[in-house]
Parts: sequence; C-alpha cells; structure tokens
Amino acid sequence: MLLTAWTFFVNNVLTQPAYMIGLIVLIGYLLLREPWYETLGGTLKAIVGYLILSTGSGGLTNAVKPILYGLGERFGIQAAIIDPYNGQNAVQAGVEANDPIVGGQAFSQVMLLMAIAFVLNLLLVRLSKITKLRAVFTTGNVQIQQASTAFWLMLFALPALRSNSVLTLICMSIVLSLYWAVGSNLLVRYTQELTDGAGFTVAHQQIFGTYISATLAEKLKKHDEKKAANNPNKKESIWNKSIEDIELPGWTQMFNDNMVCTSILMLIFFGILLALLGKPYLVSIGETKEGASFFFYILGKSLGFAASLAILQLGVRTMVAELTHAFKGISDKVLPGAVPGVDCAVTFSFGSPNAVTIGFIAGAIGEIIAILCLVIFKSPTLIIAGFIPMFFDNAVIGVFCNNRGGLKGAILFPFISGLLQVFGSALIATWVGLAQYGGYLGMWDWAVVWPIFTVVMKFLGWAGFALVVIFLLLIPQLQYRKDPEHYFLETEDWEEYKRQKGLE
Repeated sequence: MLLTAWTFFVNNVLTQPAYMIGLIVLIGYLLLREPWYETLGGTLKAIVGYLILSTGSGGLTNAVKPILYGLGERFGIQAAIIDPYNGQNAVQAGVEANDPIVGGQAFSQVMLLMAIAFVLNLLLVRLSKITKLRAVFTTGNVQIQQASTAFWLMLFALPALRSNSVLTLICMSIVLSLYWAVGSNLLVRYTQELTDGAGFTVAHQQIFGTYISATLAEKLKKHDEKKAANNPNKKESIWNKSIEDIELPGWTQMFNDNMVCTSILMLIFFGILLALLGKPYLVSIGETKEGASFFFYILGKSLGFAASLAILQLGVRTMVAELTHAFKGISDKVLPGAVPGVDCAVTFSFGSPNAVTIGFIAGAIGEIIAILCLVIFKSPTLIIAGFIPMFFDNAVIGVFCNNRGGLKGAILFPFISGLLQVFGSALIATWVGLAQYGGYLGMWDWAVVWPIFTVVMKFLGWAGFALVVIFLLLIPQLQYRKDPEHYFLETEDWEEYKRQKGLE
C-alpha cells in the first residue's frame, strides 16, 4: 500500500511541476494558518500560473522545433538531438535494448532514484547549519530527465554498480541530490539580486553554467572598468552597461520595447533559417501551404514567438507571488532559511526582457558554428540543436550575465555556452554510447559538468566517486566562508541583507 501510494505521488505530483508547486503553496499557506479561502485561492493561482508559464514555453518550443529538426532532415544530417526529452528517451531505448553499459538494469529504478534523491535534498537543506545548503530543487520534470541521464553515466563510469541495484541507488542518489542542492544553492544570491529578494532560486539544467558565466561576466566588467579608470578621457563603453540602462538614439528607441525587439530580431533569425529550408520543403512537411505568402508565414512565426514569451512572463508573475508568500511558512516552520528552486523561465520577468532574446540568439549562433565544425571535421557524432538547450540555457545565461556584466556578458557567454553545448554533448554522447540511440540531454551542466564527473569516476573508480562527492560538499562551505556574517541573511531577510551590505 505504501509503495502504491508513493508511486501515485511520484507519477502525479512530484514529476508534475504545476502540482508540485501547488502542493508547496498549499503546505506553506497551511503552515501560515491563512483562512481556507485564501489557501484555496493561492494554491489554484500558483497552479494556473505554472500552467500559463508552460503554455508560453510550449509555444516557444513549437515555434522553433520544426525549423531545427527540418534543418537536419533537409540537409541529410543524421545525428543525436540534444534535448532533455530526447535524452531521456535515448536512455530508455538503451535500457530496453539491454545495452551492456547498463547491464540489464531496469529503467523503473530511475523513478526510485529520483524520489530518494529528492528526500536527500530536503535532508541536506534541513541540516543547513552543517551543510550550508539553502535550496530545495522542485522542478520535477527536470529531475526525472536528469535522473535518467545520471543513471546511464554512472553505470558507465562505475561498472561495479551494474550487479548491485541497492548500491546503485545509494551512490546515484548521493551524487544527484548533492548536484541539485549545491547547484541551486550557487545561484541563491545572484537570483536574489536579479529579482530584488523574490525568495527563490533557479533549479534547472544550467545552474553551474549560469553561475560560472555570470561570475566571469562580472569579472570581465570590473576588468574593463579598471582599464577605463586609468584613461579618464575615454567615454564609458555601452558594452559594460546593462541592456536596460543603454539609451538608444532616435528611432532605435523602439528596441527598448521587449515585444518590438523580440519580434524584429526573431523576424531576422527565422527569416534566415526558413530561407535555408526553402518554401517547397516547408510545404512538403505541412508547415505552410503552396499558395500562402512565405513572408507572412515568417512574420507569423516571429510574432508568435514574441506572444509566447509574453504569455510565459504572465505565468511567472502569477506563480511567483503565491510561491514567495507561501514558502515563507515552510522556511519558518520546517526548513529554516530555505528557498525553492524553480524553473529557469521564472527569471525572464526580471532584469532586461531583451537580454532573453539577445542571449538566445547569441547562443544559437554559437551552436550553429559548433555544428558546422563537427561537419567540417567529420565528427563521428553530429549534433542537431534542440530548442530547449538553445533557448532556455542561453536566455537564462544572458539574463544573469546582463545583470552582473552588462551587454558584453549577455552576448559573449551565451555564445560560449552554445559552443560548449554542442562540442561537450558530441564528446560525451559518443563516449558513453548514447549517440547511437539518437539523443542526449545536452544542456550546459550535462555537456560540461557531468562529463567531467563521468571522466573522474571512470578513470579513478571509487576514489573518483569520493572526489566528486567531496567537491560538491565543499562548494557551499566555500560560499559560506566568503561572507559567514551575511550568508544566511540572503534568504532570511533580504531587505536587512541589503541594508547591512550597503546595497539600498
């Protein structure tokens, strides 16, 4: 009975972000002892807000996915697709084929792995005074994708796990729970600064990548400012300004409007890609009709993209207000000083909206250049860019880098991200054997961080496993040592944190 109840919860709540967010808000309101009608209203608004966000995300994906897949088919490229859902399906296909890497392990273990890792994440945060961890990873759909890929990578790296399912679950749960807790904890202060204390952090597929990129963007800005200080006659460069602070002259001021900027930039971006595909091909796959105007088809795609982004941002505003209020009850009563880690798309309503579009396009250019390099140098595994890594990784990195490093960071680091996504995914998918099943997760952390973990564990064995665990445990300790006086104040009282740090 307990197993049946737990399976029902995992399948219908834990892996369904809208209902997981709704459950968190419900518990938070109950702990705050709010009236029943406010509890019901807040829970429903949080769920609906996430569903609106998902509708916007789906619109973005549907606008671009046929184009990206079409480029691969149109030019005869047979390759692995970097996409979280394709990555999950590739693992399942490998397990069902009884691939020697997984040694007959059942894919159903992935669900149990995810559940145990989530409980360990809660425990790590509950022991925050020891672990220095403050973030609960709540993005269920992302967790199941990551659990699937981690399942494959760790069985590849540590063959001894293939003959012992209990040991498999223990080892994988430790590494995965630490990755969730540590990665989302890395972005606590950066997210609080971006949102002015909204009370959440990011829990997605690029948490290490976003932290590293934003940190380097800030260092690059400070380096440029130091050089400029030595030359007082030199005019301040717009490259180090945040996008929202750049004053555009004359007619170019229309780009200050997010919808206008997104529509125009996507019109150019879609125009180039769709021109490469050609109208006859698009007609053949049912994307448009023979007698329809090709220009208006492209225009509709571009404006639809801008509309989906606006819908996504509406969902964010609806959900965040309820989640922030409700989680205060949880952090006060159950997990002191904790914040929820949520979908990265939530950040798109903060900072400069144009950073989303600029980060996306810069990352897309990086991916396209990297794919061309794979073709030119005849890589054994070619990569087809999936929309989710292309947009959500690079747009998020663009938002954070703009906030900390200005326009230069918002362009440079998403571009570098695009290169790393393709090159890193091609290397790891080929090495571990997932390329033959047509897909790999492919987002920043899984193209860079997890391949490094896999290499360390593969060549050092159990010593490598221990090194990965120690590395993850050390990160929050080092964060804490940088500012022990204010570390927990970042989540407990943001206004007081700002006052003491002189940030008001």
